[in-house]
Amino acid sequence: MDSTKPLSGELNDSFDTLMVSSGMESRQAQNAGTETSLTDWKDLPMELLLRIMSIVGDDRVVIVASGVCTGWRDALGWGVANLSLSWCQDHMNDLVISLAHKFTKLQVLSLRQIRPQLEDSGVEAVANYCHDLRELDLSRSFRLSDRSLYALAHGCPHLTKLNISGCSNFSDAALVFLTSQCKDLKCLNLCGCVRAASDRALQAIACNCGQLQSLNLGWCDSITDKGVTSLASGCPELRALDLCGCVLITDESVVALADGCPHLRSLGLYYCQNITDRAMYSLAANSRVRSQGRGWGAVKSKDRDRDGLANLNISQCTALTPPAVQAVCDSFPALHTCPERHSLIISRCLSLTSVHCACVLHPHRAGRAILSNHAY
Repeated sequence: MDSTKPLSGELNDSFDTLMVSSGMESRQAQNAGTETSLTDWKDLPMELLLRIMSIVGDDRVVIVASGVCTGWRDALGWGVANLSLSWCQDHMNDLVISLAHKFTKLQVLSLRQIRPQLEDSGVEAVANYCHDLRELDLSRSFRLSDRSLYALAHGCPHLTKLNISGCSNFSDAALVFLTSQCKDLKCLNLCGCVRAASDRALQAIACNCGQLQSLNLGWCDSITDKGVTSLASGCPELRALDLCGCVLITDESVVALADGCPHLRSLGLYYCQNITDRAMYSLAANSRVRSQGRGWGAVKSKDRDRDGLANLNISQCTALTPPAVQAVCDSFPALHTCPERHSLIISRCLSLTSVHCACVLHPHRAGRAILSNHAY
């Protein structure tokens, strides 16, 4: 809902009338020769109600409003597409169950928790009623089991974004089934899902979710090169991949990503200590800028920050040497070691302190890069 769109004349008249009638007296408002009279808040036109709710911007008010009367419940149920219950610190599961049937047109739902509250019955309620759901955040839902993933697979097949980070009870079998039904997934956060994120699950993702653009596998330490190479071949649209803490992967994974994912913009390899110079040289060799035989000065300024890797985290990759990392930095102009942008993360790698981006030698370029970054 667009809260900046001006109210129509008819809605202005309705609102003015409501303000007076809810106080001491009602008044008549004229619009094109007709009279508009409201006797109670429940008589608000649907469009005005939705506009007020969008301006308020507080999901708690929306929930309270949905209980005023059947008309308000129906209006909000049809008009509210984005809802967050992350503010709820007690009884979230009961709240979700009581609301799911009211907001059947939800497309974005956040159930992120400060402490574990949500249970499978709450997610099943969402899956039973919110079939148009596109984005769902279940992060830190430690109480959920495979029942939740199976319910979502059956009830929410149009999911494009799913965050289940920290949901350590999910199994890879349930995740495999989910991906077989939710084939439109573009963003998937599995950080800390140590049981669900396996090589088998990555193979299923590669087979079913060819549109995937962002995947977080942080600290899923059972993943090996077998899973990542499958992912690289099946998901060529990948833009962001976090493999931080995936201690079993080697250069094979990075080589496969460099070859199979030409749009990769962000890669996290923190604490992947089996990564060596071979991986870095593979990334550098697959740089689109380099393959076209163009240096820094020949790249158009508008393309400089949009082409190739823009974020690379190789902290704690202790086997890397400065020449290999410098080759990557030179090949991708959007990678920076300068404090202003710092998108090549090499902290705790004392051997790499000599690696620098071009801004160190040409400070004026750093200034232009910052201005360009603010422009987008």
